[in-house]
Amino acid sequence: MTLTIDRRSLLLTGSLGLGALAIPGFAIAQTAARGFTHSVASGEPAQDSMLLWTRYVPSDGGAARLRAELSETQDFARIAAGGEIVTGPWRDHTAKITVAGLRPGTRYFYRFVAADGSFSPIGRTQTLPEGDAARFGIAVFSCSNLPFGYFNAYAHAAARDDIDLWVHLGDYIYEYHKGGYAPKTGAVDGRWPQPQGEIFHLADYRLRYASYRSDPDLQTLHAMKPMLVQWDDHESANNSWEGGAQNHQANEGDWNARRAAAIQVFREWMPISDEPWASYDIGTLATLFRTESRLLGRTQGPDIAPLFKEADPARALAAFRDGPWQDPAATMLGTTQENWLSHGLARSVRAGQRWQVVGFGTIMGTMRAPAEALRWLKPDATASERQYVGAAVMAAKAGLPTDLDNWGGYPAARARFLQSAQAAGANLLVLCGDSHNAWAFDLAQDGKPAGVEFAGQSVTSPGYENAVSIDPKQVAAALVAASPELKWCDTSHRGYMALTLTPDRASNDWVFVDTILQRSAKARAGHTATVERGRNVMG
Repeated sequence: MTLTIDRRSLLLTGSLGLGALAIPGFAIAQTAARGFTHSVASGEPAQDSMLLWTRYVPSDGGAARLRAELSETQDFARIAAGGEIVTGPWRDHTAKITVAGLRPGTRYFYRFVAADGSFSPIGRTQTLPEGDAARFGIAVFSCSNLPFGYFNAYAHAAARDDIDLWVHLGDYIYEYHKGGYAPKTGAVDGRWPQPQGEIFHLADYRLRYASYRSDPDLQTLHAMKPMLVQWDDHESANNSWEGGAQNHQANEGDWNARRAAAIQVFREWMPISDEPWASYDIGTLATLFRTESRLLGRTQGPDIAPLFKEADPARALAAFRDGPWQDPAATMLGTTQENWLSHGLARSVRAGQRWQVVGFGTIMGTMRAPAEALRWLKPDATASERQYVGAAVMAAKAGLPTDLDNWGGYPAARARFLQSAQAAGANLLVLCGDSHNAWAFDLAQDGKPAGVEFAGQSVTSPGYENAVSIDPKQVAAALVAASPELKWCDTSHRGYMALTLTPDRASNDWVFVDTILQRSAKARAGHTATVERGRNVMG
């Protein structure tokens, strides 16, 4: 079904206007503006509390005291709960407050009030249910690259009444300089974020978030429902890990300083606590786990590029497969978080939660490149693109996965996680982003089902369709045939996922937007996959 949205109904107050990002210097003007500059947001939902976010700059640019108010009615005739918070330039004038004393499973209107009597835009949020819940809807997003197009996925999701929570699995922003990772023809409708250079320092990251958060569809999304958000790599730098990143060079300053700035600004601008990982009980229906798999515990991923320069690359790849690739010290999460997650899965099962839902930044399912992949490339493919695909094909022949920056580079850590889920008797649903394409995997460990993975396509970042010239259906069929865990994929659409949980069934829609090249809220459900509780495989 295709839904068309009346944009006027989305924000209750305070819309920025449709052409905001087409105005040169708009993001800079927003950071210099006074008052409530970037609408409102909510997150960290619980049965009786909610974290509320806004940004307020007083006329003197100094400290400011704000009051948060929640009400069950839009007129705020009765204030149900609230609190006060002080913000200022030390945190880029962003303000976060966790308000307690709320009722479970209840929708609230909320706003902030400044000392001069001015009001923020009004947002909507809702607490998590308590006890038995018949249904819960989650929209899942990732990879929102501003220059590649409009955030139509956000607009479409924001208008839905059947979604209770947003989950953003990372790449909420991108760190590149103007033109660094963008369409060859330039940004769609001039959607270049500020600053123009690559972001390294505290002020750079703050301005980049201010630029992204000026997008009206992203503001609308935040204002309509609570969001659980976690970073992946582009919130810091491409292919990041604890000690560095592919897109961080020695002449770009100290990595630890850059990482610290990225983490600080993420926590300033996102409606999230400072806890790096957390779990959330959705009544007795599910436990949802928010994880961290990039900057705090991840070891450096393997680099197999030198192996292709060996006299016998096939032999070198086989030796890597049987040796360094299996390193038990390699970890995505770090041992502390691995232990927390293992115990959390067991606790959730013991408590009678029907589903255990875990969000990761990168894909867990094993995927291998088919032998014919080189024939997919467009005639004008670059030498580096051909080299990359050729290496993936050769790696697949050696029994190695396509991507070693995701869980494919950490097989021992993947095994530990899946074994812990099996030992707990979990009904495991893994949610992932990162790849820009849509995937559905049956996850197995030691020859037994371990869970199901739904991996979402990007909001705007390009997928396989950007580099291949053949029918996407042929691409999908070949990838499924080459990858036993992969049951379905799509490599040509942008959008988001919509997961529906019921006590005995989980159903996931991959929602495809019509376009990202112009502003439109039209979309359709392109594919649906389901899993029955107790099976850990798709039906």
